[in-house]
Amino acid sequence: MATICVLGATGTIGRALVTELLSRGHAVVCFARPGSSTALPKEATVRFVDVTKRTSLAQDGFRGEKFDAVISCMASRTGAKKDAWAIDYQAHLDVLAAARDAGVAHFVLLSAICVQKPLLAFQHAKLAFEKALIESGIRYSIVRPTAFFKSLSGQIERVRKGKAFVVFGDGTLTACKPIGDRDLATYLADCLDGEDRWNRILPIGGPGPAITPRDQGEFLFSLLRREPRFQRVPVALFDVIVGILRAGGVLVPSLADKAELARIGRYYATESMLLLDPETGRYDAGATPSTGTETLFDHYRAVVAGTATAERVDSTIF
Repeated sequence: MATICVLGATGTIGRALVTELLSRGHAVVCFARPGSSTALPKEATVRFVDVTKRTSLAQDGFRGEKFDAVISCMASRTGAKKDAWAIDYQAHLDVLAAARDAGVAHFVLLSAICVQKPLLAFQHAKLAFEKALIESGIRYSIVRPTAFFKSLSGQIERVRKGKAFVVFGDGTLTACKPIGDRDLATYLADCLDGEDRWNRILPIGGPGPAITPRDQGEFLFSLLRREPRFQRVPVALFDVIVGILRAGGVLVPSLADKAELARIGRYYATESMLLLDPETGRYDAGATPSTGTETLFDHYRAVVAGTATAERVDSTIF
């Protein structure tokens, strides 16, 4: 039994992680945003902490107590520049300092596989903290998962209502090996005891072959017994939107953030969430490690059957 601090516990992955840790007999203390609602197991301890304030981390969070490990599923909500550097980098850096004072021996970080080709503010912020964690001297496990189920479920209702499935280009520009919350939670929890995952960067995907957006749409149409109907959107549309918002951002700062969100959308429309071969510059589905048992299509079946929900992400295109 260990005493573990979990950050980002109120998200779908965080909730699954807390449940997994409790099932293993660990004592779990969750840091949640002040005022946020928490649908967490009663066995978990919840503390409301402002992670952007060092005093709150010390007084409301760690409270001078000893912890064995920190597992962070915390991430910026939008990915915009200011938010990313405040949460993905600085807040994590402050948590790391407080964790050292609390005697933490192991820090497990949920990062993202997209940082291997950093073009966006949030990716650079995540990489900056990864570097700080590696150099800290604390034992670490940096987990870089591929796409999440919730980020690929936004069009289920569209298809249900008879609308077209939206794809960029022909729908085969990108591919991923999605991983479910429970499988990822198991993988994160296993990092505590698996020495082969200590002091390593760990790219990970879900089970089965890589799938494209076109594959996702075709499966949904088949599942819902509808004729396939796709709406193609040119990637160049993003370039036009980004250009307009950037120009407007000179006079209206809020438009600059929207330009960054459009850049994020373009990135995910054109880059695969798979392991990147640094020598060839190509994504390699075969080299992307897999874990777990639940596939994205299993999740689609459960959502359509009403036994699972398709939770929306904070920023969504559809």
